[in-house]
Amino acid sequence: MSVVIGEGAPRPEPKVKVMIENQKIRPARVIGPLGEPLTLESLPPVSTTRWVVRRKAEVVAAVNGGLLTVDEVCERYGLTVEEFAGWQRAIDRSGMPGLRVTRIQHYKSLYERQQKY
Repeated sequence: MSVVIGEGAPRPEPKVKVMIENQKIRPARVIGPLGEPLTLESLPPVSTTRWVVRRKAEVVAAVNGGLLTVDEVCERYGLTVEEFAGWQRAIDRSGMPGLRVTRIQHYKSLYERQQKY
C-alpha cells in the first residue's frame, strides 16, 4: 500500500516501526559508592528511616546508574525530589563526606567560598 502526500509521488508505508524509546532497558546491577555491585535487592529496605551516609550514597548511585529513576526512589523511600537532589548535590560537591548531616553547613560554606574564586 502507498500513501500519497500532497502532490508528490507516493511513498511506501513503513511495515515495521521499532519504538526503542518506549522500552525500559535497565541494568541488572550498578557499581555502588564503595565499588560493590548494587541490585534492587541490595538497596536499602523500603522501610528505611535512618539514612546514614552509605545508604544515601547507594540510592544516589542507583539513580545515576539507571537502576531506578528519581521518581521511583522518591516514591519507594518517601523522599521529596528536593531532598534527593540535595543528596546528589552533596555527593557532586564533596563526595560521600558531604552527605553527613553534621557536616552539611561546613561543606556548603566551603563550596560557596570555592565558587567565589
